[in-house]
Amino acid sequence: MSHAAAPPSSGGPPSTSPLRARKAPSAFRTISEVADDLHIPQHVLRFWETKFPQLKPLKRGGGRRYYRPEDIALLRRVSDLLYTQGYTIKGVQRLLREGGLEEAVAASAAPPAAAPAEPPETGVAALRSILEELEDISASLHDLMER
Repeated sequence: MSHAAAPPSSGGPPSTSPLRARKAPSAFRTISEVADDLHIPQHVLRFWETKFPQLKPLKRGGGRRYYRPEDIALLRRVSDLLYTQGYTIKGVQRLLREGGLEEAVAASAAPPAAAPAEPPETGVAALRSILEELEDISASLHDLMER
């Protein structure tokens, strides 16, 4: 008796799956693959979907998300802006709104000749930004619990 739900690579751990290594760069990725590749928790990726309307993964039955290569490029750029360059979520939203999606994604490959639209935050400002993001997450969770 054969079951259609069994994945063809069920013999080994997911990180060593030969099928995963062979995926084409243009292939869609699951949220777990993207989270692993970018070292970003899945709940953060879902949260970013609520903050960045440009991010629209394909959703299939059961709410499964499949990220296109352009979604992954945007996620890399957002991650770089937030975690490396010190932007706030509002700063990244403004950058994407003003510069457009293509420009923001292309800028990640460009040499750092031009100054960013918003200077990176340090010290107290960075902590305030983190606190703001945590408060947004908390409010979202409270809203979900009240439904």
